[in-house]
Amino acid sequence: MASGSTTVSSTATRRASATQDASPRVPSPLYGLALAVVVGIFAMMLGRLVPIIGGPVFGILLGMAIRNTVGVGPVFKPGLQFASKKVLQWSIIALGFGLSIQQVAKTGMESLWVTLVTIVVAFVSAYLLGKWLGIPSKLKTLIGVGTAICGGSAIAAVTPIIKPEDHETAFAISTIFLFNVVAVLVFPAMGHWLNMSDVGFGMWAGTAINDTSSVVAAGYSYSTAAGDYATIVKLTRATLIIPICLVLAILVAWREKKQGSAGFSLRRIFPWFILWFLVASALRSTGLIPEAMNASLHLLAQFLIVVALTAIGLSSDLRNMTRAGIRPILLGLGVWVAVAGSSLLVQGLMGTW
Repeated sequence: MASGSTTVSSTATRRASATQDASPRVPSPLYGLALAVVVGIFAMMLGRLVPIIGGPVFGILLGMAIRNTVGVGPVFKPGLQFASKKVLQWSIIALGFGLSIQQVAKTGMESLWVTLVTIVVAFVSAYLLGKWLGIPSKLKTLIGVGTAICGGSAIAAVTPIIKPEDHETAFAISTIFLFNVVAVLVFPAMGHWLNMSDVGFGMWAGTAINDTSSVVAAGYSYSTAAGDYATIVKLTRATLIIPICLVLAILVAWREKKQGSAGFSLRRIFPWFILWFLVASALRSTGLIPEAMNASLHLLAQFLIVVALTAIGLSSDLRNMTRAGIRPILLGLGVWVAVAGSSLLVQGLMGTW
C-alpha cells in the first residue's frame, strides 16, 4: 500500500511540475526596455537635428510608427510597461536637478498672476469644452495639464497618477506638439504686430506656449531679451506641476475611496516621485550638486523622458486613437486659444506690454 501511495504521489508531483513548466512565463522586462532605449537614441539624434520638434515628440512618433506598422511582440510588453511608468517617474526626478528655485524666484513672482490666471483658464476651458465635445475624462485632463503647465513634461508627470490608456497619453502629447509648432510660427509675428515689448512678449510666450523648447524658439526669434525672460517664466511655470500633481493625487484617492475600492490607501496613490523631485531641486539649489554635473544631469533627464515616451508610443494602438476623431484636436485648439488670450488680457490690464 505504501509503495502504491508513493507511486501515485510521484505521478501527481510530475504532473504538477509539467503543468508549471507548460505555463507561460513572463518575459524579462529587459527586452522591452532595450527596444525603448534603442529607438529613444534615434529619437534623441533626430531631436538634435530638428530641435523645434525635439526628442520626446520624435520618440513617441517613432514608437507609434513601429507599433502600428511592423508591430511589437508580446515579449516586449513587460519592459515597455516598466519604461512607461518607472522610467517616466525617474525622468521627472532627474528634471529636479536642473531646476534651481532661487534662480527663478524674482521673475517667478513677477509672472505669478499671469501664470495662475492662465492655468485656471486652461483647466476650466478643458473641462467645459471637453464635456461639450464628449472627450474622455483622462484625455481631457492630460490636454488641460499639458496646455496649462509645460506640455509633454507635465503630461509625463501626471500620467503615473491618473493612469490613462497609452493611446490617450500619445494623443495628448501629439495634440500639444501640434500647437507648439503653430505657436513658434505665429507668436513672433503676432508680437510684432501688437508692438509688444521684450518683457511683454517674453511673458506671453512663457505663459502661453506649452513646451520649453518651443518657448525658447519663439522667445529668441523675437529678441534675445525676450528669449531670456520667456525661459525664466517658463521654468517658474514648470514648478507648478508639483501642486497640480498633489491635487490630482488627492482627487484620485478621494474618488477611489468614494467608489469603495478595495485596498484604498492615500499613501499608495501619493506621487512619491514628486517628493523626490523636490529633494533633487533642493540639492541643486543648495549647491551640493557640482556645476560641472549640470549638463550631464540635464541630458540624463532628457534621455529618460525620451525613453519613457518612446515606450508609450510603442504601446499605442493607432486604431484606438482614430476612434476619438478630431474632437481632441478641437479641445487642444480651444484650450490653447483660451490660454493665449487670457495671458494677453491680463498683461493688458496690468500694463506690462
